[in-house]
Amino acid sequence: MRRARLSLSLLPILLCAAVAQNATDRVIAEAQKPSALEVNLQQLTDQVGGRVPGTPAMQKAVDWGVASFKAAGADSVHTESFAIQASWAEGATKMTVVAPDQFTLRAVSIAWTPALAPQTHIPIVDVAQGTEADFARAANIAGAILLVHTEEMHTWDDLFAEYLKAPGIIDRAVKARALAIAFQSTRPHDLLYRHTNAGDGEIDRLPMVLVAREDAGRVARLLASGQKLYADLSIPNTVGGPIHAANVVAELRGSEKPDEFVILGAHLDSWDLGTGALDNGCNAALVVDALRAIKASGVRPQRTIRFILFSGEEEGMVGSHSYTNSHGAELDKIAGVVIFDSGIGRVTGFSLGGRRDIMNAATTLVAPLKSLDASTLTTDADWGTDNFDFLLQGVPTFVANQEEANYLLNYHAMSDTFDKVDLAELRKHVVEAAALTIGLANAPAAPGPRLHHAQIEQTLVETHLADQLKTFGMWNDWESGKRGRKD
Repeated sequence: MRRARLSLSLLPILLCAAVAQNATDRVIAEAQKPSALEVNLQQLTDQVGGRVPGTPAMQKAVDWGVASFKAAGADSVHTESFAIQASWAEGATKMTVVAPDQFTLRAVSIAWTPALAPQTHIPIVDVAQGTEADFARAANIAGAILLVHTEEMHTWDDLFAEYLKAPGIIDRAVKARALAIAFQSTRPHDLLYRHTNAGDGEIDRLPMVLVAREDAGRVARLLASGQKLYADLSIPNTVGGPIHAANVVAELRGSEKPDEFVILGAHLDSWDLGTGALDNGCNAALVVDALRAIKASGVRPQRTIRFILFSGEEEGMVGSHSYTNSHGAELDKIAGVVIFDSGIGRVTGFSLGGRRDIMNAATTLVAPLKSLDASTLTTDADWGTDNFDFLLQGVPTFVANQEEANYLLNYHAMSDTFDKVDLAELRKHVVEAAALTIGLANAPAAPGPRLHHAQIEQTLVETHLADQLKTFGMWNDWESGKRGRKD
């Protein structure tokens, strides 16, 4: 009798688990069917192209997002406007060594940096890696163009190092009254790309250019030989006042808990040298196709799912920061946020943003992905994509962990174009995104609670994300409550 009573008490749980698994299986099956994924991505990359906030191309991308979500079957679609501190566009950047010999360097402006009127016969000073010791060894920095060496990039750690080193170099250059900084490209074969070192859409403190790796190497060798080099430099960037950008938000309304939410998101904006295919057009198209798969499967999510294409990610996650600010009253009701932002390298699983407390629940949620080898969970946390402000608000986040594949070479570069996308792998990622999202939407409970300020701070310290925030000058905003959860 006792065993019979135990079995009966477990029956509702087992039935719920079976229903949930059946729903996930249906979504997975639908996600594998032919769709408009390739056509959508080609429209976004080949027809719209690079998508910088404040440009006509960005508005076309927003229109693309609205139309694509509607075609995919969303219950509703709308845009949410927000402000970015300044507009920015590159002019015809030109850097030429003029003495003792003359040759032109391939160079582009670092994004969101001030313009520099044409300057002639400016000394170039090599500051090696730009450390404090390197600056101390350099002479006559004031008024000079500073050449900063870089290591060639091969790994995720190399990419993060490029960002993490920049703030200190800029601080030292400003203090030394340098005219401008010329960073050596981390990519070979004259490949140029676009970064910004500004953290929140503001114009940076100093004119900066990125110089082709081979050209920078030539300059470094000439300087090392004892020659004094002088250059003409012009950076005619167009800088303007605040601009409006927009996130695109689509919904599938929850059937049982419509006031609770799950978010599947990716950023829609990109840089302008290439067409933003790997970063992050493929994942914008993924979000649209995941909506299509869930809707077409006939599975009704119990919680509302919001599919969001964030704008302004490249300028410091401005769009997702704005979203958490404007939806503050709903943050307690978000069961989880899923973000894809690393091209088409194989998904190995998901980062939980330091949330060890949700490991058990998350293990259940990713169980359907074991057959795809995409169920490994990690508890690391990083600054750099649209989960960041949700993490600072204590909301559970799931960021796809992906192998590098061809992402790093083409990251922000001229070569980031449609032909670099492995469409078969991208279709697999749609399956993974849709399965995790519907799992979160239909789970009996959220994987974990929303954390409070002290708990979030403990997570930031444990994952060393606090160190990154300090490097990027964001720690004071966190401590003061300007960014992230206050209580």
